[in-house]
Amino acid sequence: MEFTVRQIATLLDGEVAGNDMLAINRLAKIDEGQPGAISFLSNPKYESHLYTTQASAVIVDRSFQPKEPVASSLIFVENSYSAFTRLLEEYHRQISFSRTGVEQPSYIGEGCQTGEQLYRGAFSYIGRSCHIGQNVKIYPHAYIGNNVTIGDNTIIHPGARVLDNCVIGQFCVIHPNAVVGSEGFGFAPQPDGSYKTIPQLGNVILEDFVNVGSGTTIDCATLGSTILRTGVKLDNLIQIGHNVEIGRHTVIAAQTGVSGSTKIGAYCVIGGQVGFAGHLTIANGTKVGAQSGINKSIQEEGRSMNGTLAFDMRDSLRSQAIYRRLPELEQRVIELETKNKK
Repeated sequence: MEFTVRQIATLLDGEVAGNDMLAINRLAKIDEGQPGAISFLSNPKYESHLYTTQASAVIVDRSFQPKEPVASSLIFVENSYSAFTRLLEEYHRQISFSRTGVEQPSYIGEGCQTGEQLYRGAFSYIGRSCHIGQNVKIYPHAYIGNNVTIGDNTIIHPGARVLDNCVIGQFCVIHPNAVVGSEGFGFAPQPDGSYKTIPQLGNVILEDFVNVGSGTTIDCATLGSTILRTGVKLDNLIQIGHNVEIGRHTVIAAQTGVSGSTKIGAYCVIGGQVGFAGHLTIANGTKVGAQSGINKSIQEEGRSMNGTLAFDMRDSLRSQAIYRRLPELEQRVIELETKNKK
């Protein structure tokens, strides 16, 4: 794909200083720019690269005033970082949604309804009675079970699995080898110490603009639905248990585990390797540091938690500071005890 500097400036509502007819065919960091590339400058500490870069164009803030001559064409925008992000999104959209048609071999079951501009990659499988929206992209080796609904402009990457009866919204992305709708971890203890499997009869609902990272697993509900609300973003290698609910625009980093029936609120930020016990309620806006363990509900909105087991962030950091001084404190205690004995 190739665009002119002028076309990009129009997309970003920017103004051009320099040659606006230069061809742009790739994105690059400002210190690695080559002819044909476009970059951006938002952090002042990288300004020196602006005067040496070979990039054909650089996006800068409207308030920016160069201190030296610049060889590149400049695109002046309100916020260069946001503008470059927008450009990345458009570039990604062009790449991600460029494929259409059906590659063979692939399979689609009876009673399915599909929208226009559908892409079905080789060796993909779609079960019976599915509803697939407009401009959906299902990549090679993806599996879609029976009675699945997938909304418009959603991407199912290679090797991802969406199991029976699940509902996927619009503009969702399921990354490679993620599993949506696997059987929940439900076992009833028996008098002899063994466990009996409890059938998991529910489904998973992903609302619009949900991202599910590679290798992440979302269990179906025992009854009802496991639900991820609009805008939830899951990193790679996350476990979401049965009947969990995650609120709007919550983000969760890799290797976190959420036990069954826990309800996480909206706009939460969860670090990596966090563990949530089951049947908890986590208030909106909660922030949890990496490797924390949450075993009690959090009722107060906007709290920052850290530690295992987690407690208030400030108290936890204070405790860690004391912990680092334990050898010194121990020596002082010994000295005090020695003096008292005298």
